[in-house]
Amino acid sequence: MAFFKKVLKKMGGKWHPQAVTVGKPVTTKEVANCLSQISTVSRADVYAVLTDLAGVLADYMAQGRSVKIDGLGTFYYTCTSNGNGADSADKVNASQITGVRVRFIPEATKNSGSKTMNRSLISNNIFWMELNGAPETTPEEGGGGDRPEIE
Repeated sequence: MAFFKKVLKKMGGKWHPQAVTVGKPVTTKEVANCLSQISTVSRADVYAVLTDLAGVLADYMAQGRSVKIDGLGTFYYTCTSNGNGADSADKVNASQITGVRVRFIPEATKNSGSKTMNRSLISNNIFWMELNGAPETTPEEGGGGDRPEIE
């Protein structure tokens, strides 16, 4: 089950549901345990692969490649630059890059004849429930940003 809380959005002044996470994040060991139980691979082997995954993705993306993992999605780099840009293309260079981000696009499939997309990371069986005890907040109180963790 997924949880939401009621949040007053600054723009428009209207109330909206906002997804929230509960508890601590699931660890790599927990994911490895679950994957080993539904496959023929040992927990130790799954854990070893998962812990090396980030480095492998970084190596490929540093080569200018995107990485598509079937059933999961595609990872790629984007960059940010300083200043207001250059007046001409010949004045653009790598020293203007001030930051790098990893972006992710979840894998999507389209059923034949359908106009809707299915994302592999979005379950067809999500049951949304209001998180009781979650204070109703405004963006100024910290409720309008990224998904906060509620313990």
